[in-house]
Amino acid sequence: MLQPKRSKYRKEFKGTMAGIATRGNKVDFGTYGLKALESGFVTSAQLESARRTIQHHTKRGGKLWVRIFPHKPLTHKAAGSKMGSGKGDIDHYTCVVKRGTVMFELGSIDEETARGALRLAGCKLPMLSHFVIRGEL
Repeated sequence: MLQPKRSKYRKEFKGTMAGIATRGNKVDFGTYGLKALESGFVTSAQLESARRTIQHHTKRGGKLWVRIFPHKPLTHKAAGSKMGSGKGDIDHYTCVVKRGTVMFELGSIDEETARGALRLAGCKLPMLSHFVIRGEL
């Protein structure tokens, strides 16, 4: 699973995901991309599952770019613990994905294979997403 090597602070506030992505909203590296239509948290397990699905469908052909990384730690208190006594321990890491963010990009592969691979990867993620081509709106 992906997680940061170091961070300045061990625990973070959950924050908000309001608005549209102004950065990372275009296909920059590859030819095809998977763009988020909703905002949400993507856990490192979901991200790895989607990545493995793409690699499997393309038979490791072409080039894959993962444009998001799970920086944000989410905490969880133990079941049956009483109220108070501080914030819980870190449970897992997530990426905050705003609406319009390009999450995956594929290059050096035909469109039909890329469309199939990114459609399957989108099913592994907790938000609606759609296939985009570089240069198209």
